[in-house]
Amino acid sequence: MYGRYTQELGVYAKEEAARLRDGGVRDGGGMRRNTSIRSRAADLLEYEKDPCAKCQLCASRCQKFLISRVGEDWIFLILLGLVMALVSWVMDYAIAFCQEAQKWMYGGLDSNMLLQYIAWVTYPVVLITFSAGFTQILAPQAVGSGIPEMKTILRGVVLKEYLTFKTFVAKVIGLTCALGSGMPLGKEGPFVHVASLCAALLSKFMAALFGGTFMNELRNTEMLSAACAVGVGCCFAAPIGGVLFSIEVTSTFFAVRNYWRGFFAATFSAFIFRVLAVWNQEEETITALFKTRFRLDCPFDLQELPAFAILGIACGFGGALFVYLNRLIVECMRKQKTINKFLLRKRLVYPALVTLLVSTLTFPPGFGQFMAGQLTQHESLVALFDNRTWCRQGVAEEFDYISHHHAWKHPQVNVFITLILFIIMKFWMSAVATTMPVPCGAFMPVFLIGAAFGRLVGEIMAAMFPDGIHAAGSVYPIVPGGYAVVGAAALSGAVTHTVSTAVIVFELTGQISHILPVMIAVILANAVAQALQPSLYDSIIRIKKLPYLPELGMGHHEKYNIRVEDIMVRDVRFITLNSSYRDLQEMLLTGQLKTLALVESRDTMILLGSIERLQLQSLLALQLSHQRRLEYLRLLAQDNGTQDHLPSLATDSTPSSPCTHTHVNDSTEVEDCMTPSESVRLSVSSTVSSQIAEWEEQQLDEQVEFKNCKIDPAPFQLVEQTSLHKTHTIFSLLGLDHAYVTSMGRLVGVVSLKELRKAIEGSVTVTGVKVRPPLASFRDSGNSTNVSEVTELHKLCIRHRGLSLPREPNLPDRIKVVLFLFFYWCQQIL
Repeated sequence: MYGRYTQELGVYAKEEAARLRDGGVRDGGGMRRNTSIRSRAADLLEYEKDPCAKCQLCASRCQKFLISRVGEDWIFLILLGLVMALVSWVMDYAIAFCQEAQKWMYGGLDSNMLLQYIAWVTYPVVLITFSAGFTQILAPQAVGSGIPEMKTILRGVVLKEYLTFKTFVAKVIGLTCALGSGMPLGKEGPFVHVASLCAALLSKFMAALFGGTFMNELRNTEMLSAACAVGVGCCFAAPIGGVLFSIEVTSTFFAVRNYWRGFFAATFSAFIFRVLAVWNQEEETITALFKTRFRLDCPFDLQELPAFAILGIACGFGGALFVYLNRLIVECMRKQKTINKFLLRKRLVYPALVTLLVSTLTFPPGFGQFMAGQLTQHESLVALFDNRTWCRQGVAEEFDYISHHHAWKHPQVNVFITLILFIIMKFWMSAVATTMPVPCGAFMPVFLIGAAFGRLVGEIMAAMFPDGIHAAGSVYPIVPGGYAVVGAAALSGAVTHTVSTAVIVFELTGQISHILPVMIAVILANAVAQALQPSLYDSIIRIKKLPYLPELGMGHHEKYNIRVEDIMVRDVRFITLNSSYRDLQEMLLTGQLKTLALVESRDTMILLGSIERLQLQSLLALQLSHQRRLEYLRLLAQDNGTQDHLPSLATDSTPSSPCTHTHVNDSTEVEDCMTPSESVRLSVSSTVSSQIAEWEEQQLDEQVEFKNCKIDPAPFQLVEQTSLHKTHTIFSLLGLDHAYVTSMGRLVGVVSLKELRKAIEGSVTVTGVKVRPPLASFRDSGNSTNVSEVTELHKLCIRHRGLSLPREPNLPDRIKVVLFLFFYWCQQIL
């Protein structure tokens, strides 16, 4: 029965849709009405008039077919993945070309070391300076990673300037030049921003092509969430890790409906990105970026797990230190007023000096020979992930592989010293370089440092057990490359506070043989880092003071005992149904709130809804509009019989005067140089101006008509007893920036991100925010009274006060409340 009923409904729906699409209605005999005939005749006439009409009709039909069969989301995700794969491949090609150009200049001047140094240093300084200047001129919003801004945007905050075409151009060109310079900078974070920019621009294109579907705010948020996954997927050819990393980094609460979008777009983008590499003959087939060849029979022994755990803990401390050092550098420059003013005036000096310093220290014939300074990040990772041991017993051996062996081998220094110097120098260089005002990220430098640290631990293990670890009669040699993989995942996970770096490592190396040690190390590193410092992206959010809501810390039980009434702002700006336009004008002039609460009256304070500031401005502009002024002038002219002078008054035209005096200082002289008609105009103009002023005053005193504006009848509301934990969850889940606090429907306060953030951070002692109300002291976890009893007592107090507006109780009221509670508890105990 249900199947036949559903099938009939489907047939009816198809016939009805066809009837509406063709513009006609079928009658009982199956014949079309005259409307269909007229529409076909009109189409034929259009074909005769415009030869392109048939092409336009075919294009329209193809568009409808694509929408109905393929779907708008699929088209958008395919275009997003394709564009981002092309952008990533072109950028990698340009970056590799820039780095090869630097090596070519360095190698061509091998006869003169001074010229080599000049070429080695000047080239990156020019690229970094151009990147900083170009970005600053075109779009300063392109500076930095972009993930903190995207995290804020996906939280619900509007940052329109971060998703413009100019920002896209500045980000792509600036990032290409910055990475091409060879500085210890990353690509992954900025590429998340690039993918989001591409998604925002594609949304506008899709809205123009398929209609206004993509202008929906919810749809844009969904597409931006998918774009963040695409940014990581096409950067490392790691679609699974990209989706998980984007969820961990940018989302507090993730909607499962966006899961398939992220996976599809990231997979398609990563596939096209690797296919382009094969097409350009860079690879023979689709393979991992850093392909490893670890043995699969026994990649590691169980006795090595403590070493992996210690490696993870050490990476946790290292990640926290990196975040702290990065923030310390920025704060020191901002606190030093002299340095801050100088850098603001000379914006290109700081990146040029940092690049000069780093390039000098990495100069291969100089100090760079002790830290593999001539290798790029890609070449260094290929060497560090190698599965063969570099030394035994601390003595440098002959490298049996071809590529990059000379960079890590030094006749006077063994591999341990080289790795230690590489880790220390790259650590502070990366922390300093990521503070430059250029598009850059920190994931790849941290990833490289972690790989080097893991390689150091692996080489130490290989030196301690030169013959391998004996297990069950078999000898399995140590694989230092496996330690490098574990260290890379652990340190990058500690800096970003993510676990998905483990999956990214598996996709980058093409092997999951070390899945257990990688997961152990990443989890331990996250546990240590989260206990010491925020993530790098949260640290940048704090530095830039972006309107983002921090997370509730673990173990801070006192914060769970705070209620909304403890942190809400009680001085709420509102308008009533009886408000006049003058009240509206004063409200708009004295405040900058985006929305205002609408209440029934000042006596009842019943919350009816909220109105946006733009709507109120439109109401005021409509009340004092130019058309209403002209209508009033016409009525005024009809009453006074001066219709002839209305056009000049309405258009504010200045009457021409034959008077030739340059300076007029006396009214009699003005009257002498005017014609009689002009005198009449002047007198009428002064009279009308005063009458218009009186009319404006009358209009401002009238009651506001709210019928001509959009009112949100259901703004989000909280009650006074809502806990801080629940408030934080609601704000994070719904992306709220403020919520009204009501008591039995009456407006009593408002809570915004500012108050909630101060409450979480523990600094709620600001003007207008009440930290601890009288009853809050009885909600401490150490007291025996439970929350339900206190809530009932609070209700009794409100009922006793006759449902009046809640206000700050004075000292006698507090004494009465304390005595009332004391006698109540005594009665309960007896």
